[in-house]
Amino acid sequence: MQIQGQIVDIANQRIYSGEITVANGKITSIIEKEHEVKTFILPGFIDAHIHIESSMLVPSEFARLAVLHGTVGTISDPHEIANVLGKEGVYYMIENSKQVPLKFHFGAPSCVPATSFETAGAVIDSDGIKELLASPDIHYLAEMMNYPGVLFEDEEVMKKIAWAKHFNKPVDGHAPGLRGEPIKKYIAAGITTDHECFTYEEAKEKLSLGMKVIIREGSAAKNFDALVDLLPDNFENMMFCSDDKHPDDLIVSHINALCTRAVAKGMDLFKVLQVACVNPVHHYNMNVGLLQVNDAADFIVVEDLVHFKVQKTFINGNLVAENGISFVEKVAFETPNNFNIEKKDVADFEVVSKAETIRVIEALEGQLITNEIHCKSMIQNGKLVSDVANDVLKMAVVNRYRNEKPAIAFIKNFGLKQGAIASSVAHDCHNIVVVGTSDEEICKAVNLLIENRGGVCAVNGSEAKSLALPVAGIMSDQDGWEAGRLYQEIDEMAKSLGSPLKAPFMTLSFMALLVIPDLKLSDKGLFSGKSFEFVNLELN
Repeated sequence: MQIQGQIVDIANQRIYSGEITVANGKITSIIEKEHEVKTFILPGFIDAHIHIESSMLVPSEFARLAVLHGTVGTISDPHEIANVLGKEGVYYMIENSKQVPLKFHFGAPSCVPATSFETAGAVIDSDGIKELLASPDIHYLAEMMNYPGVLFEDEEVMKKIAWAKHFNKPVDGHAPGLRGEPIKKYIAAGITTDHECFTYEEAKEKLSLGMKVIIREGSAAKNFDALVDLLPDNFENMMFCSDDKHPDDLIVSHINALCTRAVAKGMDLFKVLQVACVNPVHHYNMNVGLLQVNDAADFIVVEDLVHFKVQKTFINGNLVAENGISFVEKVAFETPNNFNIEKKDVADFEVVSKAETIRVIEALEGQLITNEIHCKSMIQNGKLVSDVANDVLKMAVVNRYRNEKPAIAFIKNFGLKQGAIASSVAHDCHNIVVVGTSDEEICKAVNLLIENRGGVCAVNGSEAKSLALPVAGIMSDQDGWEAGRLYQEIDEMAKSLGSPLKAPFMTLSFMALLVIPDLKLSDKGLFSGKSFEFVNLELN
C-alpha cells in the first residue's frame, strides 16, 4: 500500500510532500515526492491515561468509536472493573481488547480496593500485582492513589512499587494537591507521572521535580485550561489524557479536540503533537508506530492542522476508520456481574435527627475535588430531608455487594428541583450512588438500578430513563452509539430536573471517591479526605 500527503515529521519539526509505503503492517519507506494531495499524515493520537470502563463500554466498543477521532492507542487503567471483579476483571478487559485493532496498553491496578473505608468486590494484594506485572499484556503499575501509603512507607504499597521496578515497568501517580516535601518523597519512591494536577503552580512544581504531568480533560474533570500554558516550555514532559470519558462525549471527540484547542491558543504545532502522539509511546514503551521507517503503520490522515478533522485512521497498515465510519467490527462478549442485593424500602433512606447544622459536600463544576461546607438542616417529622429550595439534597451510597443499610449524606450544587438520579458507576468501588429531592424518589432510582443489575438512571414520578450496565455493573452490552444515545437522553433528563452541571452523572460518579479530598461518601459513611477518617453528618 502507498499513501500520499503532507507528511508531518514531528521529530524533525518539518512538513513535506511525501509518499509512505506500507507492507505487512509496517512502514517500509517514506520518501519526499511532489504531488497534489493536500491532506496531512501524522502519527495517531494516544490517550495517556484512561479508565475504559468509564466510557460505559467494553474495550472493543470503545475502539469502534475512538478510531474515528484518530486514536490508535491508550494507556488504560482497569481499576474500575478490578474493584468489582479483581484480577479476573483485568483479564476480561485484556481478552476483549485483543479482538480489535486499537492498541490498548493495560496497567496493573495498584489500589484495589482504593481504601479500607469502603466496600469493594475484590482485593488485589502485592502478590496479585506481581502476577499481573509478570504478564506481557500489562505495561505499567497503574495510578498509585494511596499516596499516604507511599509517604508512610506502607509495606504492601512499597512491595507493589518494588515489583514494578523489578519488571522494569513505569509507575503512574495520583496525588492531587500534594506539594513540598511530601511530593518529593512520593516521586523518590519511583512514581513518574501525575494526571491529577488542578492548578498551574502544582503542575509546575511537579514538572520541576522531574515528574511527567498529564493534562486531563474528561467528561467531569477538566484541567486543560489550568495547565496548558505549561506546555510550550515543558512539552517534552507532558501528555494528554481524558481519564474518564462518557460515551456521548466519545462519539463527538477525543484527544484530537485537545490538539485543536492547544493550536488555537497559538502553541507550536510540533510541541502539541509531541504531547499528543509521541511522549506516551516513549514513556510507556508502547508498541505504537511514530511514522518512521520500520515502525508499525499506525498513522492518521487529517484535513488540516487546525481542526484535526480525521479523514482516515490506520493501525498496523489497516484502514480502521474513514470519514466518520468505523471499520472496527462488533464482537460478541460475556457480561460477568456480581450485583446481588435486594431492593430497598423508603425507610432505608430516612435519618432521624435533631441537628440544626449538618456537614454538606460541595460539588464543584469540572473538578473531582469537593469542599466541606456547613448548612442549616431541614427536618420534617423528626427526619432529615432534602432542602430543595437551598439546593442541599440528600445523597446515599448503597452497597452493591451485600445487603447493608445505605450511608446517607447531603450535597450541594446538583440543583435538582424534582426527582432523583443514580449510578452504579461510582469510583472506586462502584456501589450505587444517588442524589434526590425526596426519599421516595431516591428509593425508586436505587431499585431501578438493582433491577437492571447496574446502570445509570433518572427518575421523576412515573417517568424513568435508564441505561443498563450489566457488564460488571459498570459497562453496557449495547454498541457504543446506542449506549451514547441512551446516556445522552438520561443526561438531558437530569438537566431537565434542574441540574446545572455540564456532566451530572460523571460528577456524581466521583462523589464516593474517597482518595480525592475533601468530603465524600462511601457505603460506610461520610469521609474526610483531608483527615482521612470518617466524620459525623450532624454538627449540632
